[in-house]
Amino acid sequence: MIMLKFEELRSFLNEKADQYNAPDFIENDPIQIPHRFSLKQDIEIAGFLAATISWGNRKSIIKSADKMLDIMGNSPYDFVLNYSEKDLEKLHDKSIHRTFNGEDFSYFVRQFNKIYKENESLENLFEVNDPENNFFHAIERFRSNFLETEKHRSHKHISSPYKNSSSKRIIMFLRWMVRKDKRGVDFGIWENIDQKYLSIPLDVHTGNISRKLGLVSRAQNDWKTVEELDVSIRKFDENDPAKYDFALFGLGVTKELL
Repeated sequence: MIMLKFEELRSFLNEKADQYNAPDFIENDPIQIPHRFSLKQDIEIAGFLAATISWGNRKSIIKSADKMLDIMGNSPYDFVLNYSEKDLEKLHDKSIHRTFNGEDFSYFVRQFNKIYKENESLENLFEVNDPENNFFHAIERFRSNFLETEKHRSHKHISSPYKNSSSKRIIMFLRWMVRKDKRGVDFGIWENIDQKYLSIPLDVHTGNISRKLGLVSRAQNDWKTVEELDVSIRKFDENDPAKYDFALFGLGVTKELL
């Protein structure tokens, strides 16, 4: 463990967040997928799909997301509103990304159709209510809206904090949509959700870096650790805690702390 005094650690993490929260970050990251669009709903759908398949090699994630965009004629919102049954039938035997297959993709398209017929934006499904201080309950409310009550294989692709999952991919999507700054990486298109509720998307790399820096003590990368990390990073900046995702990610990529 690397022991730094509070101010030293804050200064170090601010410097790293500043370094990586820059437009050239977009080029090699799945966030490039929603950055191809300007319509809010296109950004939401492309972002949600790219985040959902964000595990493994970043190049292969981007390639798989490209495949989905091609199928949707590079107009995600138009496609989910106006697809035909024939369009979805063609997907069933398709391979998309690892365990996320054509059947999962077509299920997501149907669910988007249902949601957007009733809502102008996915933001409505993620609102945080007082006295909640993170997205723990909001993610579950979203899951119950987005997923049918009848069990389906695709449910596993939207993980549940109630089952103690770190929900890394959905937390990452929320950062993209909610976080507002002038750096050009995150979108900040959801006006009604405060970024102070955001958490760090926790995976093997961010978990390991967080332990090295003494930000968390738990060994698992689960929701309890997400909340432990919340407490630590919000001491550095309670109004924009998720900016430290850039710092932890950057330190993981460069292996600077090894």
